[in-house]
Amino acid sequence: MKKIGMYTARGIVSETETEAGNPQKITLFDGKFDTAYRIISFKVWASSYDSSSAPDCIGKLSKNELGVTASANFFRADDDNQIGWATSAGSSDGGLGFGDSIIDLDNLVIEDLYVYVRTTGTAGNAINYLVEMEKYEITDWQGALTMARDKAQG
Repeated sequence: MKKIGMYTARGIVSETETEAGNPQKITLFDGKFDTAYRIISFKVWASSYDSSSAPDCIGKLSKNELGVTASANFFRADDDNQIGWATSAGSSDGGLGFGDSIIDLDNLVIEDLYVYVRTTGTAGNAINYLVEMEKYEITDWQGALTMARDKAQG
């Protein structure tokens, strides 16, 4: 693998979209198998920031759009499609801050990513996300093998 650059994706998504099964799609797949991305950072935080409307929020990155959306099963390390998890405290009770994240460093993304969020605030409120990735040039067979492995895992 040869590192060829960095890529940053950022935007907003709401819990309402997550619950409806419409996560935020980050389009990465270019139709070829020779480009891959490795996620190195994932952050989420509330879009409004005061004591009444800046809720605590959580987010996850998934390699497919069929992710678990129920709050009871939202963070699942046993789901091979989930590769990143992030938290943020925005309420006056939780303290202000960008929280922490966990990234499965054994990730290599050929196709697209999906951002899911949950919040302690109003479900329709926008939650910001920022995903930083390293971009790699890989061989076609590495790309095809990675995609096959992803399909086999669900």
